[in-house]
Amino acid sequence: MHWYFVGFAALIVVAQAGLGIAAIANHWIPPWARRRVVRPKLWGWGALAGAVGWSLFMFLGPFQGPDADFTPYALGGMGLFIASQVVQMVAQHPGRRPVAPPDTQGQ
Repeated sequence: MHWYFVGFAALIVVAQAGLGIAAIANHWIPPWARRRVVRPKLWGWGALAGAVGWSLFMFLGPFQGPDADFTPYALGGMGLFIASQVVQMVAQHPGRRPVAPPDTQGQ
């Protein structure tokens, strides 16, 4: 059963890296993210860095076993993944504040 998890995780990481490379090379963004992304290259670099960080964390951390020698690398991969999510958020539209209607009752 362990190898099913490893295979599925590797497939997801490769797909994320592929989306990042497509965004960097061709400015292509997946359809579910097109509305919000305004800087495709920056989004792609974030996705690629996220794939590297995620794979460092998974394959040197929980999937490696109880070997504590790789713990700093695994935690560094988690930090890289979190930083890549920040980069991807910067590549998107800023959020909008809800506009309150004018108060016509008090006048």
